[in-house]
Amino acid sequence: MRGLETSVIKLRRKVFVEVAKVAFESENVNSDIEAIPYKITPTETPQYRESIYRERAIAAERVRLAMGMSLNPQDQPAHITKGLTQSNVSDLYYEPPLMQVIPSACDRCTENAYVVSDQCRACVSRYCVTVCPTGAVKAGKDGGRAEIDRDKCIKCGKCKAACPYEAIAHRVRPCSQACGVKAIVNDELGRAHIDVKKCVGCGQCMVSCPFGAIADKSQIFQLIQAIKKGDEVVAEVAPSIVGQFGKGVTLWKVKAALKEIGFKEVYEVAHGADVGAATEAHHYATEVATGKLPFLLTSCCPAWSMLAKTQFPETIDKISSALTPMVATARTIKQKRPHARVVFIGPCAAKKLEAMRKTVRSDVDFVITFEELAAIFEAKGLDIETFDKEDPVHDATAAGRGYGVAGGVASAVEDCIREYYPDVEVNIEHAEGLENCRKILLLAKLGKMNGCLIEGMACPGGCVAGAGVNVPVEKGAAELKRFVNDSTKKLPPKDLYEIDLP
Repeated sequence: MRGLETSVIKLRRKVFVEVAKVAFESENVNSDIEAIPYKITPTETPQYRESIYRERAIAAERVRLAMGMSLNPQDQPAHITKGLTQSNVSDLYYEPPLMQVIPSACDRCTENAYVVSDQCRACVSRYCVTVCPTGAVKAGKDGGRAEIDRDKCIKCGKCKAACPYEAIAHRVRPCSQACGVKAIVNDELGRAHIDVKKCVGCGQCMVSCPFGAIADKSQIFQLIQAIKKGDEVVAEVAPSIVGQFGKGVTLWKVKAALKEIGFKEVYEVAHGADVGAATEAHHYATEVATGKLPFLLTSCCPAWSMLAKTQFPETIDKISSALTPMVATARTIKQKRPHARVVFIGPCAAKKLEAMRKTVRSDVDFVITFEELAAIFEAKGLDIETFDKEDPVHDATAAGRGYGVAGGVASAVEDCIREYYPDVEVNIEHAEGLENCRKILLLAKLGKMNGCLIEGMACPGGCVAGAGVNVPVEKGAAELKRFVNDSTKKLPPKDLYEIDLP
């Protein structure tokens, strides 16, 4: 369940905090990194596993990922710091895969099966037996509770639906259920494994695993190295940052806090969203409304775009050519500050994959999430809720700031079309969650979405539901809507799409 401060969330935070502390303070990085698992599990009594050795082994792998390194091979155990020399530089960018399953942490959850629980009353009617189309459900021995033959079961769910006592459960692997692109498969030992050819990096598997067995790589160590070195590190922050760090923590306060820990300047990613809204409004009015294109897909969500490109290649030329807000803002920053090292701070794990693309690498140097930023603040001893400084920022309009919630992109583009192209009739559709995104792309492929602007968001709820957020989705959405409503400017200028962004 999202929004709960579970033990998994606390463990992730501890790892990030300790890695950040080493990056800021350590004079002996190797030994201090090796000590982190012992700081996280300071006693010899295990809290969550059968042994303290397994807990520390898992913690060690979490540390490697937090350092931007890959997991150690399971058959070749090594020190946490193996490969640290390559990682201990401020200009390293990690190699794929981004999302990784920690094998020793995976509990080998049942992938997909119907099982009879002890709630079965062994009733006389045997509804479950009667409705089963393959004869997989049978009465138990000596009239006992029902049994299901897994070799015959086709997983239709009819037995579960028929049972008046809800005694039949459908067991699924949580990470698989959360993955809208079916990228979770079994390895040879029955553990979860991510098919990198299908994975779009949304991170929903990571936040859905009750064992914390899936984690993504981080750049917080390298980012802090760049700040310590004195590089011109500049942040671009996603609009959904409001409300992520406590009640009453405004964007202005976040900006001041970032500058306090060494960032040279802070810009709103919503500026790039404004560029995108104006651009996609122009594309719709001149291409879809005129019949040149059957439909137009928004481009701001990298996981959605990757889904379209990999599973529906015939839609590639229908994806808007507008730069994503992250890239558009980064290019604007580098026009103003050519020596800047740009850090995208947002809710999204998929942005890490986007930044790895060759066409983006020169624009975005680092990507961290709100979760990782919270750990950096904690490592610096900065309580942002009581932090008493503010630094105003007015880079964007309500339209661009609204991109952070599902439907916000479509709403912004629609408002721009109605304002700037009043004679154009606009048809808007949007989907949230990759499973629904797949469905709407299929409808588009079949010609059912012609004339539409289609917004796709990989995370149910939009960016405020990304894998790297700190607060419940509903709370994040409410704070963002308040931020949008308080904006003094509502729409970007019509000609903003003409800005020259090389």
